[in-house]
Amino acid sequence: MQVYNTLTRQKERLQPITPGQIKMYVCGVTVYDLCHIGHARVMVVFDMITRYLRERGYQVTYVRNITDIDDKILKRADENNEPINQLTQRMIEAMHEDEARLGVLRPDVEPRATAYIDQIIALVQTLEQKGYAYAAANGDVYYRVRKFAGYGQLTNRQLDELQAGARVEVDGFKEDPLDFVLWKAAKEGEISWPSPWGEGRPGWHIECSAMSTCCLGNTFDIHGGGPDLPFPHHENEIAQSEAATGQKYVNTWMHAGAVRVDQEKMSKSLGNFFTIRDVLEQHDAEVIRYLLLASHYRSAINYAESALHEARKGLERFYTALNHIAPVSDAEQVAQAGDWRARFMQVMDDDFNTPEALAVLFDLTRALNRALEAEEMLLASALAAELRDLGGILGLLQQEPQAFLQGGQTAQSSVNPDVIETLIEKRLMAKQERDFAEADRIRDELAAQGVILKDTKDGTSWTRA
Repeated sequence: MQVYNTLTRQKERLQPITPGQIKMYVCGVTVYDLCHIGHARVMVVFDMITRYLRERGYQVTYVRNITDIDDKILKRADENNEPINQLTQRMIEAMHEDEARLGVLRPDVEPRATAYIDQIIALVQTLEQKGYAYAAANGDVYYRVRKFAGYGQLTNRQLDELQAGARVEVDGFKEDPLDFVLWKAAKEGEISWPSPWGEGRPGWHIECSAMSTCCLGNTFDIHGGGPDLPFPHHENEIAQSEAATGQKYVNTWMHAGAVRVDQEKMSKSLGNFFTIRDVLEQHDAEVIRYLLLASHYRSAINYAESALHEARKGLERFYTALNHIAPVSDAEQVAQAGDWRARFMQVMDDDFNTPEALAVLFDLTRALNRALEAEEMLLASALAAELRDLGGILGLLQQEPQAFLQGGQTAQSSVNPDVIETLIEKRLMAKQERDFAEADRIRDELAAQGVILKDTKDGTSWTRA
């Protein structure tokens, strides 16, 4: 397998520290609000990666943290006049509901920052003892960026460049404008924990260093996250962790691409900000998942109605081929039509190339349709089973075909399925009575409401437009 490493800026052979095992940490959500479509991209991408690595036979330990103490959380809890723990628990439960609908499997370990305060304090103490951290007069503890020789390696930035872009510090408590906070002194009324430097709470960057190393060891295989995290968050994680342990922190860094909305950056101020729940009210969850996987995970994607329409059309091609046929596994039959699994694995082995993997599934679907047209039903059933199985590796094709084609998890038409079936029966009676004008009227009535009828020798089926 070849995986692109953000640190080296090239594809590298995946070589686990322990043969057959992958230890992976992904930066999770700061739980002060509902998750948005950008969070969904990261969730789905690393879920896909985890699923595929397990399909390849690796024993994966997937850790994704929860940041449950942060300035944004304190601000939102204060605005809501709500206890912090109540806010964070409510948002965590909402996150779990959203990701479950998207077909995202729960990580193996989901550490919360507030459960690792002792480990965070110990890590800061180690950095202080080694001269990488210092307590300032305002009660904060800062990291000495210039003392760490490798700072900037992940994003290929030089310290002089960073200093030129650094903002002038108003408080003046830092030794250097580049230094960042490890431990924040508590303000009056804020939640806090006792520490050697007084009451306070952890800085954001140190939380991930503590949680990842506690869960996976000083050095682990893969660290992932969203497009906004390489600098400064992941750069700071490397500096903290390697300074404390004296060991390499992570072998492979992976980052998902950004989500743009109608070719613009998603922003509440622009009015183009969508929570996962907003989107799922209008579109089937598999359509969203397909859209998020239709582009390579490192590429930016454009969230737009036209893109969602194309995503649904793609899934409809799969589900239409699967409709009215019972998938039956038959390796010999599949082999006669082409080695689909080998093709699928080959492109996925190339840095999880999901666009090419979907292209293989479309080729497989064409072969399935040819088998159906030729009435080679044993071959068709075997190809249908292969399509289901390979789609499942991507977390797709998890619904009954007819259910998806009739609206899926979000029906676009307001017409009740029972009403549709009743009208189909009335249309059948009209045709039997040779009242073709009435039969056409019923077809047109349903079509106007987004319901498409298909007459076959086995009867009439329907889908939503």
